Amino acid sequence: MTPTAALAERLNRDCHCIGTDVDALRAGIEHDLATRGLKQPIVESHPHLFSSAPVFVAHAHAESMQRIIAAIESVVAMPQWQAATLADAPAIAHRPQAARSVFMGYDFHIGAHGPQLIEINTNAGGAFLNAALGRVQRACCPEVRDWVTTPVDMQTIDDVLIATFRDEWRLARGGAPLRRIALVDTDPASQYLYPEFLLAQRLLEAHGIDAVIADPSHFALRDGRLECDGAVVDLVYNRLTDFYFDAPEHAALRAAYESDAAVFTPHPHAHALYANKHNLALLTDAERLRDWGIDPATVDILIAGIPRTIRVRAEDAETLWAERKHWFFKPAGGFGSRGAYRGDKLTKKVFAEILAADYVAQAIALPGERHVEADQPLKIDLRNYVYNGQVQLLAARLYQGQTTNFRTPGGGFAPVYHPPRSIS
Repeated sequence: MTPTAALAERLNRDCHCIGTDVDALRAGIEHDLATRGLKQPIVESHPHLFSSAPVFVAHAHAESMQRIIAAIESVVAMPQWQAATLADAPAIAHRPQAARSVFMGYDFHIGAHGPQLIEINTNAGGAFLNAALGRVQRACCPEVRDWVTTPVDMQTIDDVLIATFRDEWRLARGGAPLRRIALVDTDPASQYLYPEFLLAQRLLEAHGIDAVIADPSHFALRDGRLECDGAVVDLVYNRLTDFYFDAPEHAALRAAYESDAAVFTPHPHAHALYANKHNLALLTDAERLRDWGIDPATVDILIAGIPRTIRVRAEDAETLWAERKHWFFKPAGGFGSRGAYRGDKLTKKVFAEILAADYVAQAIALPGERHVEADQPLKIDLRNYVYNGQVQLLAARLYQGQTTNFRTPGGGFAPVYHPPRSIS
């Protein structure tokens, strides 16, 4: 274990200081939200959205996560990968897109074997909230006075996030003016992260871009243009979890995407290339990676940094059941831990449902722990927000239970501190 890894582990265990001025954060967010019409205090509606406990990560582990992300990006760019991942994808995902997709989420657990990638998401929520969180940080211990929270200066993070949308637009439309962005989700006001939509809307408008938050029912395709409540939309920030616009109520968005009437980010092509859980099985298939001509160093990074993942097949039922305590079962097209099960929690009935559905089994990679005074330790899930292969934000989610949630007292989004260089 490196010196910074040992120090990070000790701080996560023994540091009970407060690194986040949660009261100031809530007051600032509530002021912003009140200007958008959300009057209920966020502490009442979202009591466990933010944690006051920072998370500490070793420099070597931060670098290792970036190496794993870079290795995945290099593989995704290969024609063999694209052919393999698109073979089973619906037709809507096949057409290449100039836009790269904003807020790619690479989620890690850090345990005895270092960072382990457990999931890739194409519509990872929380970036705007974590940007606000990062601006109210303070060093809680002398040991971390020189540690940093993200690869980007948090005082300029808003500009960085807005630049990703402008870049998406430029890639797809060149020098045409970007006038209006629609933030789209099902019944947005009912979503737990609705406050983030309001923050994003306020930030976009502050940078001269009109922004509307809307349910898919508000859209129509007219004369080759996508309209929301009669106003033309240039770019859709897509937060729907119907990744391929299959639902009938998403027909207008689907038609707009297929006809290139608006720029979509993230989009179905990116989901097929990155976020389908079957892809984790490909990324941990060393033999196939070598057959594709991927260099040995990259293969080693992937195999060491991603828990072994396999497709769940009915013919393997007996073996999987016998070894279930070693596996975590995830729906191939799932999101947000929905339908995911730890093997040691499975019943025969649920296992039968898994066999009948489209699932992968991933070797269990236990998360790290953050101790907060005398309370039961909180589990740590680390999220890297990535654009064009570059990590923009690093944040943690603290929780108890089987999967991440925002129901744990003391839990929620937490800032991540790591040293800018190794301590020798």
